[in-house]
Amino acid sequence: MELLDAHLVPAVDGVAYGLLLFVVAAGLSLAFGTAGVLNLSHGMLYAIGAYTGAELSDGTWGGLALGLAAGTAAAALAGAGLSAATVPLARRGHLAQALLTFGIALVGGDLLIQFFGADELPVRVPGALDSSVHLLGHRYPAYRLCFIAMAVALAAFGTWVLTRTRVGAAVRASADDPQMLAATGHNPRAVHTGVLAAAGALAGAAGVLGAPIIGPGPGTSENVLMLSLVVVVLGGLRSLWATLAAAVAVGEVQTLGVSVLPDLAPYLLFAAMAAVLVFRSRFTEPEAHEERGPSSDPVSRLRRLLAARWENRPRAAAPASEAPGRLGAWLSSAGWRRAVPLLVLLAVLFALPGVLDPYSISLAGSALALGLLAVSVTVLTGYAGLPTLGQTAPFAVGAYATANLADAGWTVGPVQIVLSALAAAVFSAVTGPAVIRARGTTVLMITLAVGELTSAVINQVKSVTGGADGLVGFPPTRALWGGEGMTEERELYVYAAVVAVVAVALTLLVLRSPAGKLLTGTRGAEARMRASGHPVGRYLLVAHICAGALAGVGGSLMVTVQQYLSPADVGFEIAAFALLAVVIGGTTSVVGALLGAGLIVFTRDWVAGSWPGHGPLLLGALFIAAVYLLPRGLAGLRTVVTRPAPAVSTGKAAP
Repeated sequence: MELLDAHLVPAVDGVAYGLLLFVVAAGLSLAFGTAGVLNLSHGMLYAIGAYTGAELSDGTWGGLALGLAAGTAAAALAGAGLSAATVPLARRGHLAQALLTFGIALVGGDLLIQFFGADELPVRVPGALDSSVHLLGHRYPAYRLCFIAMAVALAAFGTWVLTRTRVGAAVRASADDPQMLAATGHNPRAVHTGVLAAAGALAGAAGVLGAPIIGPGPGTSENVLMLSLVVVVLGGLRSLWATLAAAVAVGEVQTLGVSVLPDLAPYLLFAAMAAVLVFRSRFTEPEAHEERGPSSDPVSRLRRLLAARWENRPRAAAPASEAPGRLGAWLSSAGWRRAVPLLVLLAVLFALPGVLDPYSISLAGSALALGLLAVSVTVLTGYAGLPTLGQTAPFAVGAYATANLADAGWTVGPVQIVLSALAAAVFSAVTGPAVIRARGTTVLMITLAVGELTSAVINQVKSVTGGADGLVGFPPTRALWGGEGMTEERELYVYAAVVAVVAVALTLLVLRSPAGKLLTGTRGAEARMRASGHPVGRYLLVAHICAGALAGVGGSLMVTVQQYLSPADVGFEIAAFALLAVVIGGTTSVVGALLGAGLIVFTRDWVAGSWPGHGPLLLGALFIAAVYLLPRGLAGLRTVVTRPAPAVSTGKAAP
């Protein structure tokens, strides 16, 4: 009884916190489970409601009601807009949706800060609720008790609509059998829009009512999104009661767990999320990779039209005397088309120090480090078929290994690179078995959990990582034994360029070897590979380990170039940037991943420097443009001019 009395207030806080997360997570579950949209901007919808409610709150019941109506309506309109934005991506899977909605979240978050300010807004609740009540001998905020009642009422109303009304029946039918829904005279597109609008309304209402608990301010949307994802994963998509139990459990960990188990609380949520996902994947067969039909966006249609005209253009036959020799045959093959971009990239890389200023050169070095991270994501996403949002975990292992090696006096570059790659490879070998069994969206969620767990460790183990303050002041790296520490931007860039070229060359050799072909076959025809006796799991584990080692090299380069390291350099945002770089370049293009990383760093640091305070807006616009305009990445644009000419038919049967 004494223990219960000591922790009564945190326990009740956990219930209120959990019910708030339940309302938000119910909208996220509705969007994903019914509309099929992996909405990474759901936290922004909560922030819209929270900011609107805080702005309209004036300490009266009328202000609360007005804020609730306005915040809910604004978030519902934003949800309907998301429906229109995601319709063109219906055939491209959840990865494109995730990147698009993340870009929308960046743009929306920047606009909210520009409109409402960068400081957390105060929320004024009605006077009758702005007091404390006695709860079993303790004083407790009256508003939070009232919120518990309001959240229960809101959840009950939503459950009634979903399970007892014709609207709810149409929503459930759109998830189970959209063709049958269309046959009954309902428009699936309208239902899709309505579902996302309802999901936005739930998030907006939760934002207005929950603003005194999770207030509107920088970082609110990311925090709410991550916690909601944990709730949805733990509760599943089939049972609202399971989602409610998961939400209350998460709320208790966030409040009661911090006071009872402060050392373990930061790890519990994402560890539980990863464990549940891995457990579920053990009892399901890996999903076959689907070959999706051609994209219906206008850029793809234009590219197909140009390709068709290129193929159908008349070609003059070459005289027999001009038949190409061995060199000509190679030039007419795909070999030169693969070599030319690499040669051009090499020339550009080593010409940059002569034309750029020191600041731009340092940005180019950072782009090379992020480029290696993007290449590691290409190996997993494009070749192994394992889309990842957690590759910053081995990247962080390599980065902190290099920083600690330098601090201990191990400043020789090759030694740092090898040891950092080895540490990242060991980390990937440990986490790999939890990843390689799953497929599709489950891989995204598992790797996200691994990345967030790594971030929690970074913030907790201050003796190794420096915690939130990061690491700085360690000795500079020496390029070779006996050399001096590198401090000038140009020599740091040349070192980074040499390491990146060697790492990319080794990656290309492996990917184009028989081992790389086996990995590609695993992605394209996994069931056939398994039936042929190939150990698919072993191939994927080796790919995961090698990609982790490559990410570790990128992390080591980042520390060498920047000469400092902070948790923000290895967080979720960097993971999203790396995945975007892969999408920009093309999921199977190593060179494209490097170019995509360069474009991201250019936008984030150089362009945003000319427009201070709008970096997230520019990056969000880059996310949106890349998803819409480059469905196959920069590599896909080359197919127009590199597609081989079709054979000319003579109209005679083959002998």
